[in-house]
Amino acid sequence: MSTISSNIKFLRKKKGLTQQQFADEIGIKRSLVGAYEEDRADPKYDLLKKLATYFDISVDDFINETINEKWAPKPKGNPANLRILSISVDKEDNENIEMVPVKASAGYLNGYADPEYVAQLPKFYLPMFKQGTFRAFEIKGDSMLPLVSGTVIIGEYVENWNDVKPGDTYVVLSKNEGVVYKRIGNKYRDNKKLKLMSDNPAYEPYDVGADDILEIWKAKAYLSTQLPMPTPEPSMENLTSMIAEMQKSISKLQSNN
Repeated sequence: MSTISSNIKFLRKKKGLTQQQFADEIGIKRSLVGAYEEDRADPKYDLLKKLATYFDISVDDFINETINEKWAPKPKGNPANLRILSISVDKEDNENIEMVPVKASAGYLNGYADPEYVAQLPKFYLPMFKQGTFRAFEIKGDSMLPLVSGTVIIGEYVENWNDVKPGDTYVVLSKNEGVVYKRIGNKYRDNKKLKLMSDNPAYEPYDVGADDILEIWKAKAYLSTQLPMPTPEPSMENLTSMIAEMQKSISKLQSNN
């Protein structure tokens, strides 16, 4: 039995509902409830969200956690920062990857929670990104070299901000800074600031308050129209320097022996 099927069965029984009563509550056929609980079918994402809301748990916990009497939900960030994410799907019910170009960044700051706005964003689908919710953001500037301005970062939605790992890169949407792609410098804590760092040392790190953050997306891949340049052949000067260093190392080894 899969995690999802066992979770549906456990949570339904915990509420004291029969399969028919539960089906009526959710608005689906009783036969579907049986198919889900017996692991003969998987609920689509829209229904998963509806089930998670009905049972008052996160979609992530509903999919990945084994929920039983001993289970307790993971601690969340500030409840004011938690919300249901607006997404769009294609004709086959696959989640789209919405694209947020640089020119749309300001609009995204105002419309990120509006399903109609999100539905109007350019979108595409990549079959290698099946589990999770993803969005693509075009970055601007040279603060994250060697990724150049115009590079598109594909990020996975982070529902629980306590899962943010220092040292990894994320797209962070905040009220004051808008959409930025940075490396995280510290663990997220409620009511504290999150340090954002650039890979380009010319840019100083800065802090963003927890109450200023709207969304966090973990960087999973990037798209760029600028291919890497070939590694230049070593010059005579570099070769001479390398040989000199080798000679010093050999002399040091011989003297130690």
